[in-house]
Amino acid sequence: KFSCKTASETLRWISAILQFLESYRFFLDAHLVNFFKDRLWEKVDVEWMDCLRNESVESLLRIPSGVVQDHWPASLKQYVLTLDSLSLPRDQTDLQEAFQGLKIEPLNTVVSQGMNRKKKHEIETLSAVVSSVAGRVGAKTIVDVGSGQGYLAQVLAFEHGLSVVAIDASPHHGSVTAARSLRIEKHYAARKNKLGLTNKSFVSPKTVTCRVQSPSMLKDVLNCTIPTGSVGNSVMVPRDEAEPLLHDSASALRTNAGSSFLLAGLHACGDLSVTMLRTFVECEDVKALVSIGCCYNLLSEEDDDGHRGFPVSRGAKPLCSVLGKNARDLACQSAERWKCLEEGDGFHNFELHAFRAAFQMLLFRYYPETLDGRSLPSVGRQGKTLRRRQHQRGSSHLASKESSEEPSFLAKRYSGFVEFSKSGLRKLGLPESSSHIEYSRIIWHEAEIYFELIGPYWTLRAALGPVLETALMLDRVLYLQEQQEGSLLIEEVELVSVFHPFLSPRNLALIASK
Repeated sequence: KFSCKTASETLRWISAILQFLESYRFFLDAHLVNFFKDRLWEKVDVEWMDCLRNESVESLLRIPSGVVQDHWPASLKQYVLTLDSLSLPRDQTDLQEAFQGLKIEPLNTVVSQGMNRKKKHEIETLSAVVSSVAGRVGAKTIVDVGSGQGYLAQVLAFEHGLSVVAIDASPHHGSVTAARSLRIEKHYAARKNKLGLTNKSFVSPKTVTCRVQSPSMLKDVLNCTIPTGSVGNSVMVPRDEAEPLLHDSASALRTNAGSSFLLAGLHACGDLSVTMLRTFVECEDVKALVSIGCCYNLLSEEDDDGHRGFPVSRGAKPLCSVLGKNARDLACQSAERWKCLEEGDGFHNFELHAFRAAFQMLLFRYYPETLDGRSLPSVGRQGKTLRRRQHQRGSSHLASKESSEEPSFLAKRYSGFVEFSKSGLRKLGLPESSSHIEYSRIIWHEAEIYFELIGPYWTLRAALGPVLETALMLDRVLYLQEQQEGSLLIEEVELVSVFHPFLSPRNLALIASK
């Protein structure tokens, strides 16, 4: 049983994960598009593949969630169960128990306009958590880092009555946030007047358009407010001039003397979440941090400037070799969503991966000029659209595993691959030729006999996703715990599963306070 209550316990957990992963480097370094071309299944235990090739789609999809079958080889069961034991739990925490006095209120239709079910669940929950933590530490201003269209910032401002600054790199997001805030403010002002709520106050979030590339840059933003007379409560800092402009703008900006901040990030991408951690450590005025990471594939692992995104803790650095982009991509896999897929949808997922891998082999053999140094030309999104269209037409219906081997089904699968490859070649700018059908036939004839192996391989590899994310999150926890052991007065560091994992798989919030 692992724990991350202390730095030594967290380091022991990280060490166990990294030691386990070393034996499965072939999974971490692989990319599924090369499944047929590089015969990736041959690197997996033959006994495992022989067993799983006959398993139902449902059983395969439950592997990333740690579910095993009694008749499996002992080594396979050990692999799946060990991964499960090394992973952080994802079931939603009892937030009422974790945060005293927490109130999660349903959002009204005005402030929730434009939110889908997932986003509404995230904003309702996280805004309540942020408000609770801010109240506990006495933070006067919430800084929403990587604010996107400002959903979190607006709910914190209008529903929780907090002072909020929303920072995002996109000028479009900044203008959308400002315009949306203005509409919401008018509604709340009208409602306030109608109900005579003279004692209830709210202020629109201030928006800052700036690409935050370092803790010093974020600290400069924190030390400044919006210039007097700025339009729409927003300011833009040009990307190329961001750091010098922020350093030299003291005379133009009003300083936030005596301010206290809480840094909040809802799925702040890549290194941005790590920059938030460093800013929390380096900036005395930042009293709390609530960070939910995302886009691990965008994390940097190079150490050119000393600000890499992984590993960030001193303890993990000597233990780690480079994970690589493929492994960081894998950390984004959602075991909860795969477990809940219906059999037909799961099969379509495997089929799509098979089509893309066969198409890669077709490009490698007959159209090598399309690779041109790019091992992975992008055609996947178009492939998903094609498969969704076929699914809606019912042209690839899966009634059972047995039906997938019927001649009529095999013919439809071949036709599906031909259509997929035509679509992919068009996206790569290649005109259709009379030889294309023949190329597709040859490739599919070679690939199809291994089709039943792609599901087992994919799920065995996907099972590494939760433990990879665990390693990334524990590294961040350890970084803060190391500061705790020094002179920095960090009172609390914890990981909390704040969202329902099916609605929002990236649900681990790193919460710290001084």
